[in-house]
Amino acid sequence: LKTHMQPEKVLYVSSQNASTIFPAFADRLEYSKEEKKTVITLHNLQKNDSDIYVCAGVLKNSSFLSVSRSGTMVLIKEVEQTDCSNISWGIYGLIIVVVLLFSALMCCTLYHVNVKKYFQKRKPNAVYEDMSYSSRRNTLVRT
Repeated sequence: LKTHMQPEKVLYVSSQNASTIFPAFADRLEYSKEEKKTVITLHNLQKNDSDIYVCAGVLKNSSFLSVSRSGTMVLIKEVEQTDCSNISWGIYGLIIVVVLLFSALMCCTLYHVNVKKYFQKRKPNAVYEDMSYSSRRNTLVRT
């Protein structure tokens, strides 16, 4: 039940689980019931849906309502929607420009630095000694 602003019935579920959704909430209300727990979900809320909602039980052979607890207050505020798509495209554009400028800077830097010398396989330091016969001939001992 809606109780204060515009009192009206929202949903009626009988003990045999037969349900009636009242016209103001047709196509905007879903509910599920498991043993003692009932979950009610309202969609497409409107400003006039603001109210205090309570669960009430009707006793058999009586017209009295038994209201449980204090209810749930639902307050709908109208929010002005802004077009965020232009803002997000601006941010994406800025990110793309920054990435392109950074890439261009890296390419220019690598072009001016001799990158090949950093990736060449270096030969270990070695001493080369010519042991051919022509270089040894003056050192031979003759008897």
